Amino acid sequence: MNQQNFSRPTRVAQEIKKTLAELLLREAKDPRFQKINLTDCKVSKDLSHAKIHFALIGHNESDPEVADVLQALEKAQGFLRSELGSRLKLRIVPHLRFYYDSAPEHAAYIEDLINKALNK
Repeated sequence: MNQQNFSRPTRVAQEIKKTLAELLLREAKDPRFQKINLTDCKVSKDLSHAKIHFALIGHNESDPEVADVLQALEKAQGFLRSELGSRLKLRIVPHLRFYYDSAPEHAAYIEDLINKALNK
C-alpha cells in the first residue's frame, strides 16, 4: 500500500469535503449553497489550512453568481469551521479557503467539441 494515499491530511481532507457537502446542502440557511458541488479538498500537513474547490451547477467562472457564492462561503466560514470542529472532533480546525474550480466546465466544453467532431 502507498503510505501517501492514506496520510492523515488526506483522510482529514476527505472527511472535511464530505461533512462540508452535507452542511452546505442540508443545514446552511443560504439558498445559494444548494447549487454547490465540492470538487476537491486539500489540507496542509499541519492541518491548519484547507483549500476547498467548488463548482456551481449550471454556471461558469464569469457568472456574477460565482463571485456572490464565493463571498457567501467566506462569510459562512465561522459557522462551517465550528460545525466541522464539533462533528470531526479535530483539535485543530483548519482555516478554510474556497476556490472556484473551472475544470467541470472545461470538461463539458471538450466533450462538446468531441461530440461535434464525431457527428460531422
